[in-house]
Amino acid sequence: MKGIDVSSYQAERYDTTGLDFSFIKITEGVSYTNPKWVGQRKTARSAGLVTGFYHFVRPGRMNGQADYFLSKINLVAGDILILDWEDSEVSNAEKDAWITYVQGRAPAHRVLLYCNRDYWLNRDTTSFAGDGLWIAEYGITPGRPNIEAPWRFHQYTDTPVDTNLGLFADRAALRAWAEGASGG
Repeated sequence: MKGIDVSSYQAERYDTTGLDFSFIKITEGVSYTNPKWVGQRKTARSAGLVTGFYHFVRPGRMNGQADYFLSKINLVAGDILILDWEDSEVSNAEKDAWITYVQGRAPAHRVLLYCNRDYWLNRDTTSFAGDGLWIAEYGITPGRPNIEAPWRFHQYTDTPVDTNLGLFADRAALRAWAEGASGG
Protein backbone atom coordinates (compact mmCIF):
# COMPACT_ATOMS: atom_id res chain seq x y z
CA MET A 1 0.00 0.00 0.00
CA LYS A 2 1.43 3.36 -1.00
CA GLY A 3 0.76 6.71 0.60
CA ILE A 4 2.16 10.14 1.26
CA ASP A 5 2.20 12.58 4.10
CA VAL A 6 1.70 16.29 3.60
CA SER A 7 2.06 19.49 5.60
CA SER A 8 1.92 23.20 4.85
CA TYR A 9 4.90 22.69 2.50
CA GLN A 10 2.60 20.93 0.03
CA ALA A 11 -0.39 22.28 -1.88
CA GLU A 12 -3.98 21.75 -0.81
CA ARG A 13 -4.50 19.77 -4.02
CA TYR A 14 -1.92 17.10 -4.70
CA ASP A 15 -1.57 14.15 -7.02
CA THR A 16 -3.27 11.08 -5.56
CA THR A 17 -2.60 8.77 -8.50
CA GLY A 18 -1.52 5.35 -7.24
CA LEU A 19 -2.03 6.24 -3.57
CA ASP A 20 -4.04 4.37 -0.96
CA PHE A 21 -3.59 6.67 2.03
CA SER A 22 -2.61 10.19 3.02
CA PHE A 23 -1.40 11.46 6.40
CA ILE A 24 -1.84 15.20 6.98
CA LYS A 25 -0.13 17.43 9.53
CA ILE A 26 -2.69 19.44 11.45
CA THR A 27 -1.00 20.90 14.52
CA GLU A 28 2.26 21.52 16.34
CA GLY A 29 2.48 22.33 20.03
CA VAL A 30 -0.54 24.37 21.15
CA SER A 31 -0.32 27.31 18.78
CA TYR A 32 0.32 26.15 15.19
CA THR A 33 -2.27 24.83 12.79
CA ASN A 34 -1.42 23.89 9.20
CA PRO A 35 -3.43 26.43 7.17
CA LYS A 36 -3.84 23.98 4.26
CA TRP A 37 -4.97 20.89 6.15
CA VAL A 38 -8.69 21.18 5.37
CA GLY A 39 -8.01 21.37 1.63
CA GLN A 40 -5.47 18.56 1.89
CA ARG A 41 -8.04 16.40 3.67
CA LYS A 42 -10.59 17.17 0.95
CA THR A 43 -8.10 16.06 -1.71
CA ALA A 44 -7.48 12.77 0.12
CA ARG A 45 -11.10 12.01 0.83
CA SER A 46 -12.24 12.95 -2.69
CA ALA A 47 -9.81 10.34 -3.99
CA GLY A 48 -11.15 7.71 -1.57
CA LEU A 49 -7.89 7.50 0.37
CA VAL A 50 -7.65 6.26 3.93
CA THR A 51 -6.84 9.42 5.85
CA GLY A 52 -4.77 10.10 8.93
CA PHE A 53 -3.84 13.24 10.83
CA TYR A 54 -0.73 14.01 12.81
CA HIS A 55 0.43 16.31 15.58
CA PHE A 56 4.07 17.41 15.82
CA VAL A 57 4.69 17.21 19.56
CA ARG A 58 6.65 19.87 21.46
CA PRO A 59 7.68 20.03 25.12
CA GLY A 60 4.85 21.04 27.41
CA ARG A 61 1.53 19.73 28.59
CA MET A 62 0.72 16.61 26.60
CA ASN A 63 -3.02 16.68 27.38
CA GLY A 64 -3.19 20.31 26.28
CA GLN A 65 -1.46 19.48 22.99
CA ALA A 66 -3.72 16.48 22.43
CA ASP A 67 -6.83 18.56 23.16
CA TYR A 68 -5.62 21.27 20.77
CA PHE A 69 -5.05 18.65 18.04
CA LEU A 70 -8.39 16.92 18.57
CA SER A 71 -10.28 20.23 18.68
CA LYS A 72 -9.37 20.88 15.04
CA ILE A 73 -10.76 17.64 13.59
CA ASN A 74 -14.31 16.47 12.97
CA LEU A 75 -13.41 12.79 13.13
CA VAL A 76 -15.09 10.27 10.88
CA ALA A 77 -14.84 6.48 11.03
CA GLY A 78 -11.47 5.26 9.84
CA ASP A 79 -9.49 8.43 10.59
CA ILE A 80 -6.05 7.54 11.95
CA LEU A 81 -4.45 9.78 14.60
CA ILE A 82 -0.67 10.08 14.85
CA LEU A 83 1.91 11.56 17.21
CA ASP A 84 4.96 12.87 15.33
CA TRP A 85 7.86 12.49 17.80
CA GLU A 86 10.92 14.35 16.53
CA ASP A 87 11.67 16.86 19.30
CA SER A 88 14.48 15.59 21.56
CA GLU A 89 13.07 17.62 24.48
CA VAL A 90 9.95 15.40 24.54
CA SER A 91 10.51 12.44 26.85
CA ASN A 92 9.38 8.85 26.49
CA ALA A 93 6.90 9.38 29.33
CA GLU A 94 5.44 12.42 27.54
CA LYS A 95 5.23 10.54 24.24
CA ASP A 96 3.45 7.66 25.95
CA ALA A 97 1.13 10.04 27.85
CA TRP A 98 0.01 11.78 24.62
CA ILE A 99 -0.75 8.49 22.87
CA THR A 100 -2.60 7.05 25.88
CA TYR A 101 -4.61 10.24 26.37
CA VAL A 102 -5.66 10.37 22.70
CA GLN A 103 -6.59 6.68 22.78
CA GLY A 104 -8.88 7.49 25.69
CA ARG A 105 -10.39 10.55 24.02
CA ALA A 106 -10.89 8.87 20.62
CA PRO A 107 -11.28 5.15 21.39
CA ALA A 108 -12.82 4.30 18.01
CA HIS A 109 -9.68 5.51 16.17
CA ARG A 110 -6.25 4.02 15.68
CA VAL A 111 -3.51 6.07 17.37
CA LEU A 112 0.02 5.64 16.03
CA LEU A 113 3.53 6.81 16.79
CA TYR A 114 5.71 8.31 14.05
CA CYS A 115 9.45 8.56 14.60
CA ASN A 116 12.65 7.86 12.73
CA ARG A 117 14.70 4.71 13.15
CA ASP A 118 17.30 6.46 15.33
CA TYR A 119 14.62 7.61 17.80
CA TRP A 120 13.07 4.16 17.91
CA LEU A 121 16.39 2.37 18.50
CA ASN A 122 18.28 4.94 20.58
CA ARG A 123 15.78 7.25 22.32
CA ASP A 124 12.70 5.13 22.87
CA THR A 125 12.83 3.16 26.11
CA THR A 126 9.23 1.94 26.37
CA SER A 127 8.53 0.49 22.90
CA PHE A 128 5.04 1.96 23.20
CA ALA A 129 3.60 3.01 19.84
CA GLY A 130 -0.11 2.83 20.59
CA ASP A 131 -1.89 0.94 17.82
CA GLY A 132 1.12 0.87 15.54
CA LEU A 133 4.48 2.25 14.58
CA TRP A 134 5.07 4.49 11.56
CA ILE A 135 8.83 4.39 11.13
CA ALA A 136 11.01 6.67 8.99
CA GLU A 137 14.16 5.22 7.46
CA TYR A 138 15.43 6.51 4.11
CA GLY A 139 17.81 5.12 1.53
CA ILE A 140 16.72 1.51 1.90
CA THR A 141 14.26 -0.86 0.27
CA PRO A 142 10.68 0.27 0.92
CA GLY A 143 9.09 -2.01 3.50
CA ARG A 144 12.40 -2.96 5.12
CA PRO A 145 13.05 -0.28 7.76
CA ASN A 146 15.79 -2.24 9.55
CA ILE A 147 13.99 -2.66 12.87
CA GLU A 148 12.83 -5.82 14.60
CA ALA A 149 9.72 -4.25 16.14
CA PRO A 150 6.39 -4.66 14.37
CA TRP A 151 5.48 -1.66 12.25
CA ARG A 152 2.46 -0.57 10.18
CA PHE A 153 3.92 2.15 7.93
CA HIS A 154 7.38 2.89 6.58
CA GLN A 155 8.35 6.35 5.34
CA TYR A 156 11.17 5.55 2.96
CA THR A 157 11.87 8.78 1.09
CA ASP A 158 11.17 12.50 1.13
CA THR A 159 11.88 12.97 -2.58
CA PRO A 160 9.88 14.46 -4.21
CA VAL A 161 7.42 14.13 -1.30
CA ASP A 162 7.31 12.06 1.89
CA THR A 163 6.38 8.64 0.55
CA ASN A 164 5.26 5.70 2.64
CA LEU A 165 4.49 2.03 2.38
CA GLY A 166 1.71 0.50 4.48
CA LEU A 167 1.98 -3.11 5.59
CA PHE A 168 -1.46 -4.20 4.36
CA ALA A 169 -2.59 -6.50 1.57
CA ASP A 170 -4.74 -3.85 -0.10
CA ARG A 171 -6.72 -0.67 0.54
CA ALA A 172 -9.71 -2.67 1.80
CA ALA A 173 -7.51 -4.33 4.45
CA LEU A 174 -6.06 -0.96 5.46
CA ARG A 175 -9.54 0.56 5.70
CA ALA A 176 -10.84 -2.40 7.74
CA TRP A 177 -7.91 -2.06 10.15
CA ALA A 178 -8.37 1.72 10.40
CA GLU A 179 -12.08 1.36 11.10
CA GLY A 180 -11.56 -1.39 13.69
CA ALA A 181 -11.68 -0.79 17.42
CA SER A 182 -8.52 0.63 18.95
CA GLY A 183 -5.96 -1.79 20.34
CA GLY A 184 -5.96 -4.58 17.75
